Amino acid sequence: MSLKLKPAIFLLSLIGVGLIVLSAFSDCNGWLQSFAPTACFSDKNANVLFVRRLNRSIKPFLSAKTKLSEDDFNWWKRIQIEHRDFAFYKNTVSKLFEIFPPVPDLGKACSERCRTCAVVGNSVNLKGSRYGRLIDYQDVIIRMNFAPTKGFEEDVGTKTTYRVMYPESASDLDNSTHLVLFPFKIQDLDWLMKAFTTGFSGRSYAPLKSKINANKDLVKVINPAFMKYSHMVWLEGKGTYPSTGFMTLILALHICDEIHVFGYGADSDGNWSHYFEALENKNLKTGPHPGQHEYEIIKQLADEKTVELHQGS
Repeated sequence: MSLKLKPAIFLLSLIGVGLIVLSAFSDCNGWLQSFAPTACFSDKNANVLFVRRLNRSIKPFLSAKTKLSEDDFNWWKRIQIEHRDFAFYKNTVSKLFEIFPPVPDLGKACSERCRTCAVVGNSVNLKGSRYGRLIDYQDVIIRMNFAPTKGFEEDVGTKTTYRVMYPESASDLDNSTHLVLFPFKIQDLDWLMKAFTTGFSGRSYAPLKSKINANKDLVKVINPAFMKYSHMVWLEGKGTYPSTGFMTLILALHICDEIHVFGYGADSDGNWSHYFEALENKNLKTGPHPGQHEYEIIKQLADEKTVELHQGS
């Protein structure tokens, strides 16, 4: 072999090894590698609220193998007065997983490093916060509903890994963003299927997108049992049901190692005002959700160092 070729071959070998290492590192950047925490938060054993209420046997995401109990279904169907029965629900879920991945992709576990998550709410306290760079620095950025980033980059960042929504708050996504649906009724599951296929034509209390642009292979659906657990265990049954924002935080407790919380909390009048719009209903407060109690739980988690709460401006 020519002596001149040897350095080139050696260099190519180094590049190959580097690509393999980079690929392994990239696999660690996902947030769904494992429901078991790494050593990052081994000190959580000292955190009273976290230890007493976290139940890892409750799976956050629906799969084709999920066995929802009828008791959990009956709790869930009361949220938005679902009249159809348990058998109809099960038949709908069966159809759902003919279109979307039957098992949520949890990726590869990576015990060498912490998975950091930014859970970004929509509170007006984000305005002027200049949190954008800190939010984008995290491995995973979870945003909610149709909250925009364009025009607010300095305060809320630019990246989105997971977009949590329900049909009335849906927005189009790019091909790399995961759609995480919180279903509040059977129609929401039907909407998800039709929004990706034939188009949805039903009605609700707010306008609905007939079709949605998103990657169907990255769709995940929250388990109704997880929603009940968020309400009955974490909120001790207070309020009609938890807000999407609160349930998203509980989701993060199950799947992230290090959690940074942004954009939570009411304005000075006790209303849930958004950073991207002027509040018209000054008597909204926190709607059917126990907003003050939710925030107290979040603050306790922050006081116990389970999450880091960035309270904004």
